[in-house]
Amino acid sequence: MLYVVATPIGNLSDISDRAIEKLKEVDFILCEDTRVTRKLCEKFDIKTGLISYHHHSDKKKIAKIIKKLKNGEDLALVTDSGTPGIADPAGKLVKKITESGLKIKIVPIPGPSAVTTAASISGFYMNRFTFLGFPPKKRKREKFFKKLLDYDHPVIFYESPHRILKTLRQLSELEKEKEAVVCRELTKKYETIYRGQLKDVLEKLEEEPHTKGEFTVIINNN
Repeated sequence: MLYVVATPIGNLSDISDRAIEKLKEVDFILCEDTRVTRKLCEKFDIKTGLISYHHHSDKKKIAKIIKKLKNGEDLALVTDSGTPGIADPAGKLVKKITESGLKIKIVPIPGPSAVTTAASISGFYMNRFTFLGFPPKKRKREKFFKKLLDYDHPVIFYESPHRILKTLRQLSELEKEKEAVVCRELTKKYETIYRGQLKDVLEKLEEEPHTKGEFTVIINNN
């Protein structure tokens, strides 16, 4: 069996009892960065062996993982934080397993996700929204932002601390009065929520002494 296990997006106390139980029971844990997952394991006394699986894992690595499952081993798939399959390589592995024709059961162990966490405190009408992952780093950024602003419902995307100001400036130039919520370091010690029109949120962030931490951005197109 492959257990797709959600891990905390920041505060380690957000992990579920069921997730901890399965991480202890399986034969191996597949993780993006063994150093990050090891910290989680140490906190909850999880002694299961770790195997790296990330964006750069090749076909041989995937074949070895599938072979373990075929041989009857139970594996858990986690990411550095949040729910696997959301803006990470988990989907590629799950697809290969489902296409293999093998009788491997895939079981979700739900939990934290930055997307739904941000949506829950946005104050926007979120019965329908679109998630777009990370914006392009270089080419097609303007096209990406113009399309984002054309939706008739809220749009959520992620952004790195290195590009958040550039991103908000580009969006503000296109539609400065759109309402936005920008979440930094969700569930962590320095969690900060910025609200207001794009131009106002940009101004608040420009006044910050630093822009460290991962960002989740919601643009309200309602």
